[in-house]
Amino acid sequence: MAVHRVLLLLFLFGSAVGYSQEENPVEFEASLSKEKLGLNERLRIDFTMNRDGDNFTPPDFEGFRVLMGPSQAISSSWINGVRNYSKTYSYTLAPTQRGEFTIKQATIVIEGKTYKTTPKKVEVTAAVDKPSDQMTADDIADQNLHLVAEVSKTSPYMNEAVSVVYKLYVSPTINVSNFRPLDNPTYNNFWSQDIPVTSYSVKNGTYQGKSYRYVILKRVVLYPQKSGALEIEPLSLEITLDVPTNRRDFFGQPIYTQTNKTVSAGKRTIDVKPLPLAGQPSDFSGAVGSFRFKVSTSKRTLKATESLQAIVEVEGNGNLKLFQLPTLEMPGSLEVYEPEYNENVRTTLSGMQGKVSNNYTVVPSFKGDYPIPPIRFSYFDPEDETYKTLTSDEINIEVTSGPLESSGGNIPLASGSKRPVQSTGSQFHFIKLAPDLRPSLETPFFGSLNYYLFFLSPLLLIPLAIVFGRKREAIASDVAGRKIKRANKLAKKYLFKAKRAMGEKDEFYIAMEKALHNYLKAKLKIETSEFSKEKITDLLTKKNVDEETIAGFMALLKNCEMARYSPFSQVQMQQDYDKASEVISSLDKQL
Repeated sequence: MAVHRVLLLLFLFGSAVGYSQEENPVEFEASLSKEKLGLNERLRIDFTMNRDGDNFTPPDFEGFRVLMGPSQAISSSWINGVRNYSKTYSYTLAPTQRGEFTIKQATIVIEGKTYKTTPKKVEVTAAVDKPSDQMTADDIADQNLHLVAEVSKTSPYMNEAVSVVYKLYVSPTINVSNFRPLDNPTYNNFWSQDIPVTSYSVKNGTYQGKSYRYVILKRVVLYPQKSGALEIEPLSLEITLDVPTNRRDFFGQPIYTQTNKTVSAGKRTIDVKPLPLAGQPSDFSGAVGSFRFKVSTSKRTLKATESLQAIVEVEGNGNLKLFQLPTLEMPGSLEVYEPEYNENVRTTLSGMQGKVSNNYTVVPSFKGDYPIPPIRFSYFDPEDETYKTLTSDEINIEVTSGPLESSGGNIPLASGSKRPVQSTGSQFHFIKLAPDLRPSLETPFFGSLNYYLFFLSPLLLIPLAIVFGRKREAIASDVAGRKIKRANKLAKKYLFKAKRAMGEKDEFYIAMEKALHNYLKAKLKIETSEFSKEKITDLLTKKNVDEETIAGFMALLKNCEMARYSPFSQVQMQQDYDKASEVISSLDKQL
């Protein structure tokens, strides 16, 4: 019985080996270290097979002299029951003359069949100044490492999305062990949005017709804010890599050496086309893309003093964060509050997608029917290269109960005009026409309650003075609390002008930037005009300011610069103002 089990196991093992070998067909290939070389260089040729064979016969190597070989290297492994096998015969050759040569077929017999390699052509030129087999590790890295910025469009319209993907191409002959960015592009004259790369996955591809491995390092979406030739600054990296040498180990594998290399993607120029003036609608506010537009209300029928929501919404693909929504016009009898801006936008390599809206709260004061007239929204479609205008439907609001209005009319929300007060017949009912007046009785001061309180009040003030004194001592001992109050007061002092300029983008961010710089000048006794962002960061770090506060301060400075080229909403300004107050307060507690 045991013999039968052993035979069965041998049969299954043989079947598995046979099956795994049938899955992988026989391969017998020749590969060259280079296809073009100088007369004073060396050529390496490898003949590799995935099955063991017999009677290997090399070609005659016409035009070359064999310096070394054949050397053999064998690799064999088992993975999940499947055998991986490789055997290589290697030769090192020296050319004997200039010209074009063909390395003919090599042959081998595998499992009773004869297999041949494909002939390889080699060009031998005149001697070179620096033979490649004497190249340094840096020279090899230059030839086998490339950082490329791939731009989706080189001639977009202004405010049309352009994606830039930074790829690092690495030849299979070298290995990258580490990298770090040296200089990130600032994208001047562009609105930019980074798309995070969550993992660096290696893929196979081609570069300049040769096989490479590549990894995506950075992705960014740009919206040009002006026309003409705009430059995209290069991305620079410092890379640590392993480069093969001419030496080999006992098994014939190349020995690697480590080197550092700086690579750059190079500058890219984009020719931005201006938006055409011919046919541009008068209400065009800068929207570029493909959009849908609608105006809706939360209810159509309501009573006076009840409220409804009126929503102006734009949805689609394009520069959703970079244009103004059209203003909603309402009848003058409807009380309308400032709109709440909402956005639900995500950014992909094709640009922004989603929707933005203004949400108006509307409260009617009088009974009646109030039509909300249609409004228009115009945008430029870069695919069709035409302007398109969308018009909303008319919406009728019915107020079923309430006082009647004697006059009315439609007014635009942004006109700023005030509606005159209309009499409802009941405004002054709170005035009493027949008051119920009663005479007051006089009480003598001597012996009254006020008399005794007057004499006893000093005694009552003693415990109050004790409590007040203890409170002052507690406040004086609360050093952290006093620092917080002083920091908040200082933040308000420096940001006063910025708050007054809220709503005016240029004035607001100029005031914001001056406030941040003046704070540093006053606090650190420095002249900030002499400092770059990097020096300011370094100075705050030396002052032991935490990284979160430094990052917030530098982000505010960046927003102040970006505001020169990009539109910023009221909501964004308020957020930046609040953030500036928080950052200055935090800095004042740490400096």
